Amino acid sequence: MKDLLPHNSRRIILYAFLLTFAATLVVACASTDERQGNISKPVWPAPPAKARIVFEQSFSTPQELGIEKGFWQWIGDFVFGASENRMIRPMAVVTTDKRHIFVADPGVRGVHRFDTHDDSYLLIKGEKGLDLPSPVAIASDGKGNVFVTDSKLAKLFIIPQGSPFVQPFELDTELQQPTGITIEPETGDIYLVDTRLHQILVFNQKGTLINRIGKHGINNGEFNYPTLIWQQNGTLFVTDALNFRIQLFDLDGDYISSFGKAGQSSGYQSRPKGVATDQDGNIYVVDSLLNNIQLFDASGKYLMTVGERGQLPGQFWLPTGIFISPQQKIYVADSHNRRIQVFRYLENPSGGL
Repeated sequence: MKDLLPHNSRRIILYAFLLTFAATLVVACASTDERQGNISKPVWPAPPAKARIVFEQSFSTPQELGIEKGFWQWIGDFVFGASENRMIRPMAVVTTDKRHIFVADPGVRGVHRFDTHDDSYLLIKGEKGLDLPSPVAIASDGKGNVFVTDSKLAKLFIIPQGSPFVQPFELDTELQQPTGITIEPETGDIYLVDTRLHQILVFNQKGTLINRIGKHGINNGEFNYPTLIWQQNGTLFVTDALNFRIQLFDLDGDYISSFGKAGQSSGYQSRPKGVATDQDGNIYVVDSLLNNIQLFDASGKYLMTVGERGQLPGQFWLPTGIFISPQQKIYVADSHNRRIQVFRYLENPSGGL
């Protein structure tokens, strides 16, 4: 068949296509650089006090982590319209090493995986496109495997190291509303919060129930709709949400202590969510309703507040989960701002703040 366009015309069209594509690429890269470059970096406490927490960055897309689209993705965007892998409602975050970041996101019905070493991104769901309608908590076992709870499906899932899919993790006990999860690194035991049961269920690596911690109530060691959990150096930190407190237990489930009471001001708790600790034992409590992170010492004494309601760096809108890496990077799921915010704890040689 004879060409419908003269040779020169084809060359002009091809040149125009490549020029437009190149311009699109430059603008996209420039806009990303501009966003990151314009971000101020607040610190806490504010000067002239010595800073202990510093804002590092926030990200909603792979591009904001420096993970750029490949050539064929750019071609596809040019031909079919731009597509973007963006967080919708991030609820929980964990890192498995210095390169992988996993974010549980009910808004996309799956888990985002960012690889900052290979510059790759993947939205992880089940095989054959199985959705996770409500992934609310996530944890690593320290061996590269990631566990995810889904509160609507009432199931526990695992993302084996390197796998592009979530898989059901079989348990011998039925769950009602699984939420928070943490893995004991030495034994591999799974500590899973069941909010509706008002208990922590403890399973071994085979999925066999080996302990139950707590019951419904207001006394020490009892829970009223617990949600999230953190483990460090043999101590469990549990958000006892509607008792407006954080409770501490040993790994056997024996009560150690608690702190917190209902209130709207600094040092009080209104809607406590994520809890975590840094290397010096400071306890971080995310408060979704107060839109901040409150810091307490190991005894539960209030130290300071990070953040307020807003959309700027260091501000929050209904934050939920928190994770502190061994490198002392603090990752916070800023759910209604559709982003993860990253802070860094500045080590105090004398310990604490």
